[in-house]
Amino acid sequence: MQIIEILFWICLFLVFYTYVGYGIVLYCLVALKRLICKKKDKEEEVDDNKLPHVTLMICAYNEQDVVDMKMENSLQLDYPKDKLHIVWVTDGSNDNTNSMLEKYEGVRVLHRPERRGKTAALNRGIALAETSIIIMTDANTMVNTGAVREVVRLFRDPKVGCVAGEKRVMARCEGQAAAEGEGLYWKYESALKRLDSELYSAMGAAGEFNAIRKELYEEMPEDTLLDDFIMSMKMVDNGYRIAYTADAFAMEYGSANLEEEGKRKRRIAAGGLQSIWRLKRMLNPLRHPTATFQYISHRVLRWSITPIALIALIPLNVILVIGGNGQVYNIIWILQILFYAAALAGYVLACKGRKNKILYIAYYFLFMNINVFRGMAYLCKHKNNGAWEKAKRG
Repeated sequence: MQIIEILFWICLFLVFYTYVGYGIVLYCLVALKRLICKKKDKEEEVDDNKLPHVTLMICAYNEQDVVDMKMENSLQLDYPKDKLHIVWVTDGSNDNTNSMLEKYEGVRVLHRPERRGKTAALNRGIALAETSIIIMTDANTMVNTGAVREVVRLFRDPKVGCVAGEKRVMARCEGQAAAEGEGLYWKYESALKRLDSELYSAMGAAGEFNAIRKELYEEMPEDTLLDDFIMSMKMVDNGYRIAYTADAFAMEYGSANLEEEGKRKRRIAAGGLQSIWRLKRMLNPLRHPTATFQYISHRVLRWSITPIALIALIPLNVILVIGGNGQVYNIIWILQILFYAAALAGYVLACKGRKNKILYIAYYFLFMNINVFRGMAYLCKHKNNGAWEKAKRG
């Protein structure tokens, strides 16, 4: 019975640390760093004539519905027009995406009729880019006007290899459960990324908006599922930082419904597991101790053993309750029952188009972890193909 108790407390610690404890530890470490290190003076604005040329790259597959909206947004960016080079990489698009782009003067379109997936499009587009700084953004995301200047400002630090912008999720209408749940998740993720970046480096960049130094890019296998994450973390593995900023952000609508959101979560979970293997050098704390600590705490645990620990708590707790091992196990068991009941209630309300924030948080938390197991199955079936079905947005 003692072994069961030890396993129970290990599982409980893993779940708490992964989703709450790491945030607390990270906050304390950053607060300590602020006390020790002096705050940098505000940097002076750079004259437009001295600003570097920048590529804005959009990888797209059949995006005719958003082409005009995306181009209007891109042309409104606050950056010298002669130094901002807009490039569309249209991977296998067979709708009107390419013909619609023809009316925009100066836009470069790199089209390939064969659909090979986003990673292949990134490999091809980055290889053909003519600037050192490349900003990548999705076709269905709208970027704030000052984003490019903010990216260029952060790249003045030679140790910054990648800049991660903030992802902001919108719901088309109140009560759209999938979008609002995704939005809550990304608010928490953004807080962690900000603290990670301040401590040493953000742990990955989102594909909705990120930027890299071309010379640091390593071509990725075309079956890569989380291209944005692998691409950015390779730079951390090589000794560079990912700088996070909320002053460069991309806005997009959340998933249309829970089924579509499930597709995203399943693929992300599968990509996370794939990433752990492909970034296995980062598990060695002797190479980059702080980065390894952040990587394991923020990413590896939630993509691997923590979901297993969460499920294992149920049978372990039952055994300890039946064995009469103490009142504390009875209390924890009651709390588990209340949590799963809240998650079920959150799911029922979400299916009816209604939402209670507390109940929905419980459901969305469980929803994310269940999709880790679905991701394991997806990864087993995934065979050397970078193309995938996009989740429908709200």
